[in-house]
Amino acid sequence: MNSHPQNMTHWNERVDMAAAFRWTARLNMHEGVANHFSLAINDDGTKFLMNPNQMHFSRIKASDMIVVDANDPDTLQGPNAPDPTAWGLHGGIHRLVPHARCAMHVHSIFATVLASLKDSRLPPIDQNCCTFFNRYVIDDGYGGLAFESEGARCAALFTDPKQKVMIMGNHGVLVIGATVAETFNRMFYFERAAETYIRALQTGQELRVLPDDIAEKTAQELESYPEQDVRHLAELRAILDAEQSDYAS
Repeated sequence: MNSHPQNMTHWNERVDMAAAFRWTARLNMHEGVANHFSLAINDDGTKFLMNPNQMHFSRIKASDMIVVDANDPDTLQGPNAPDPTAWGLHGGIHRLVPHARCAMHVHSIFATVLASLKDSRLPPIDQNCCTFFNRYVIDDGYGGLAFESEGARCAALFTDPKQKVMIMGNHGVLVIGATVAETFNRMFYFERAAETYIRALQTGQELRVLPDDIAEKTAQELESYPEQDVRHLAELRAILDAEQSDYAS
């Protein structure tokens, strides 16, 4: 791949981010030129990498990522300013949720359908759904676009470190994690789980819901499964590399 520009720090993280954006578009989980991923690059998480304002996921490159400072009042000024709603939501997450090193927000179809139901819980009806058993929080207080106050309100809902997904009622989904690989893998499987549940509901038949103890056991087994997230993203990068994609430039 092309050698990276000398002034680009955190290069491997940028490449991971770019691969995640490209694959999210391929999965049709993107939303035009909206939605954002972010990755903290300093100890307290207040500086983070993010996609540029209104660039389509399918053409984002590693060198396109902007650096955002959540403590800089001039962040929303200038030519490289982030989308104001991205600043609100992701700035709030990185300021207020220290363990959320990476945050991915999408309006993917099945997660958003789930978020549009009066009851947005995800019952453990299959292995993928078990992944998220007691590991998500539901936001039922949607207050409009995610400007700063709305972002802070959402961030405050992550009260349990075990919760890594926010089902954003009337909005979409927000997934957090320690790395790009972990967070992307979690986002991918949450959309799969939501799709399975929504399609199961569409049959009109009674659901086969697993007992809580089996759901929890399965969730713990999946959490300790070795390196699946790392291998998942590495394979996606390998596919993009083989296609001579410019994502890593």
